[in-house]
Amino acid sequence: MEKFIFASRWLQAPLYLGLIAAQGVYVYHFFHELTHLVVNAGTLSEADVMLIVLGLIDVVMIANLLIMVIIGGYETFVSRLSLDLHPDQPEWLSHINAGVLKIKLSTAIIGISAIHLLKTFINAGNLPEHTIKWQVIIHLTFIISALAMAYTDKIMNQSLNLVKSNH
Repeated sequence: MEKFIFASRWLQAPLYLGLIAAQGVYVYHFFHELTHLVVNAGTLSEADVMLIVLGLIDVVMIANLLIMVIIGGYETFVSRLSLDLHPDQPEWLSHINAGVLKIKLSTAIIGISAIHLLKTFINAGNLPEHTIKWQVIIHLTFIISALAMAYTDKIMNQSLNLVKSNH
């Protein structure tokens, strides 16, 4: 029974493959938007260029988030990647665990939210006030949640270290 339960972690592998497919969609979207920017560069206003560039940055940040989830999640919950000798192994992968992954994901989400908020502020004249207000509230909620997770993780690590030092 224990081996069967432990082997069930492999049910997550197709989910990570699905996220890799989603990453491909973001690559396509990025180059579609980049082509639009380059082809129309002479006719776009400065604000339009800035909005498109912020959109490109947003896509890159979401792609980075996907990589963290795919690599970090697979390594943490499914199987080791055995990349110790690979020259391109991400530095953060050597000390990843579920708590660290949650905090990294939270900070990435805050970054993505900040880009969306910046796009909203640039385009504020075309948006209703309640939309802007709710985006600010949601962004602040992400920040408070990340701080709460980091604080909880810190308390848990201190408790763990205390238990280890008593043994």
